[in-house]
Amino acid sequence: MSTANLTRAETAERSRAIDVLGYRVELDVLGAVDPEVGTFATTTTVEFTARTSTTWLDFLGAGVESVTVNGADVPVDYDGARIALTGLRESNVVIVAARGEYSRSGEGLHRFLDPADGQTYLYTQYEPADARRVFACFEQPDLKAPFTFVVTAPREWEVVSNQQVAERDDTTGGQVVTFAPTLPISTYITAVVAGPYHRVDSEWRGGDVTIPLGVLCRASLAQYLDADTIFEITRQGLEFFTDGFDYPYPFGKYDQVFVPEYNLGAMENPGCVTFTEAYVFRGAATDSQYEGRANTVLHEMAHMWFGDLVTMVWWDDLWLKESFADYMGALANAEATRWTGAWVAFANRRKAWAYLQDQLPTTHPIVADIVDLEAAKLNFDGITYAKGASVLKQLVAYAGRDAFFEGARRYFRAHAFGNTTLTDLLTELSATSGRDLTSWARAWLQTPGVSALSLQRGADGRAAIVQTDPRPHRLGVGRYDFDDTGDLVCVERVEVDLADARTPIDLADAPLVLLNDADLTYAKVRLDDRSLTTVETSLDRLRDPLARGLIWSSLWNATRDSELGATRYVSMAQRFSPAESHLTLLTSVQANAPYAIEHFLPETSRDTARLDWLEHTWRTLWDATPGSGSQLAWARAVAGAAAMDGSRAAGIRSILESGGSVPTGLSLDPDLRWGFWGALAATGHADDADLDGELRRDDTGSGRTAYLRASFSRPDPDVKAKAWESIFHDRTLSNEHLGAIIAGFRAGARHDLVEGYAADYFASIRSVWEERSIEIARRIVVGLFPSEPTLDAADGWLDTNADAPAALRRLVLEQRDHLARDLRAQAFNSRSDVTG
Repeated sequence: MSTANLTRAETAERSRAIDVLGYRVELDVLGAVDPEVGTFATTTTVEFTARTSTTWLDFLGAGVESVTVNGADVPVDYDGARIALTGLRESNVVIVAARGEYSRSGEGLHRFLDPADGQTYLYTQYEPADARRVFACFEQPDLKAPFTFVVTAPREWEVVSNQQVAERDDTTGGQVVTFAPTLPISTYITAVVAGPYHRVDSEWRGGDVTIPLGVLCRASLAQYLDADTIFEITRQGLEFFTDGFDYPYPFGKYDQVFVPEYNLGAMENPGCVTFTEAYVFRGAATDSQYEGRANTVLHEMAHMWFGDLVTMVWWDDLWLKESFADYMGALANAEATRWTGAWVAFANRRKAWAYLQDQLPTTHPIVADIVDLEAAKLNFDGITYAKGASVLKQLVAYAGRDAFFEGARRYFRAHAFGNTTLTDLLTELSATSGRDLTSWARAWLQTPGVSALSLQRGADGRAAIVQTDPRPHRLGVGRYDFDDTGDLVCVERVEVDLADARTPIDLADAPLVLLNDADLTYAKVRLDDRSLTTVETSLDRLRDPLARGLIWSSLWNATRDSELGATRYVSMAQRFSPAESHLTLLTSVQANAPYAIEHFLPETSRDTARLDWLEHTWRTLWDATPGSGSQLAWARAVAGAAAMDGSRAAGIRSILESGGSVPTGLSLDPDLRWGFWGALAATGHADDADLDGELRRDDTGSGRTAYLRASFSRPDPDVKAKAWESIFHDRTLSNEHLGAIIAGFRAGARHDLVEGYAADYFASIRSVWEERSIEIARRIVVGLFPSEPTLDAADGWLDTNADAPAALRRLVLEQRDHLARDLRAQAFNSRSDVTG
């Protein structure tokens, strides 16, 4: 194993041996504006006490120039990942001068050249362990310390870090910015952002506290930045969390920076939160997109307490921050902003991610067994986020909201600026709820898997709830019937405690019975036959969006599990989607229906289904209310459908051309135009000249990424071969450009053009994992996994690569499982009793 892959055992041993008192990190990025300059100077001064004479600092970079221990220069002992330290005393000062490397993978200090104006932008991204790509450090979350950052940068640049600027001095050709020391924080949430960023300032006042607020983005995106909307959500969140947690925001100021080529949705660096700039909408955006952005803003803000103020000891307890932030983000969105229906998106979209992850062979408990950093990197998944949040929602129903929040307050007061494990949290929640949560934690936090709930109606009128994988639930059961207007409404809701495989309930008859009504628990819900019949004819009559969301989720889970025919699901999607008023539910259905066609239908049925879906999206686009979010959603759905079937190519080209026929009210922003051009390219209806022309129209960072994807989408064997060569051999590609080429390689319905690459894929992935960063390697391993008619190739690789890194095997196992599910579904949907 490479020494870069830190293990839990060795970091625990290091934690017992040292205590870190503080860091001073000096970075010189004056040369960043020159693309030929690949490195930067980084000097770390770290003070710590030691109960050992030897330890190591972590660093991944171009080289270490010098090491000074307690005033004495010592020989550099550096293996490319660790700097050995010897001759330590009880109190120590170590200075490391080194060269870091600018990143193109989104890990460490990422550098981006904006093609719109030629400006250079830098930002850092560290989670879980990439601070060591920028400065020498003890790279583990439980060795917290104050950090003082000093950055030398071009004079005209904005330079931002976790704390406010303490001093700004001129230097030859630039400026030296010294930031005030942070409070004790972990290495992975430190941050530096530098470049000619556009900045908007404001503030939030809460009692006697004033928090400076900033929102930043690239200068070329400034015209699209709706800072006032972001400030509004920020103020609402700070008020909600400060009141709910009874602990003032502790980190002084609150900057939020939208950065290019970001690998994540956002990162909770205290005082310097970074977001993907996909949240800076370059054109029209749906209300669902604004709601999703608000949820992300509030998720990251919740981290200021859950994760930053109190941090897990090791990545086993990643849920202590991510599950809570996911839950609290949705709660704050629903209760503190205009998106009062935020739990609908959570129930339908976030939990879909959890259900998918929890049925893989690599599923794990929420409290996971994370033995090393490679495992930690892959643990940012649907279980840690969405399942954990769902379980917390169940806990609130089980223990009571007041007890839950009081337990959180006690937790913060007891462990502020410290590190914790599961036991620490359960101690506080058990005390405030008056319940022993040990068995609850064992069932929900320490046991993997998802229960499936179904209703059995007996001929005698008696009913029972049956659950697989039994565990304790508190859930609502709703009876829905038609009112005088023909709408489906809830006529009775009861709350039931489940623990066994079968629980009898008293339930009057109704056309629709919805288990887990109000979405209190985490479980897949199956509709009984009568309820499914009602849904199949009358889903559009159900007015409660949360109930509709739960039913859409139930239908999709049943389709994925080969219990509901894919054709039947797509038929319901086509029947009810035009009337679906909740945009999050609509976009989920618009994604799921074509997925079912491509993955779950047998190949012989796909052409007809593709055409039917394309025609459905096309008709509904033209019928949609002009200028509405639904219209925009249907336009995007047309682009997706048209990439698989070229029957509407002429109509799409007309929309794109000057003077062509465009649906009234449709905003043809750059991203939508690229969506249409990508569809035409994937079906062979757009050539180089077309795409070059669109790039001249939108020669921006986003435009160049979209251009790459569209270019490599063309159904030409030479194009696919060039894409393959670039993916595996062009090391200059950024993370985002690599992802675009992979997406282009896989785009369209011409699977025959890519099926011949399976052997090369399996022959290459071990060397990819060894030679590339984990982010780049993950994109290649997941993005290029071949869609074969059998599991033989995947099984053969797994059999002959038992000694492969565990994280790589996990990715292959997961992709193999997705393929196995597809093949089972295709066999199921080939049966005459399913197809009718």
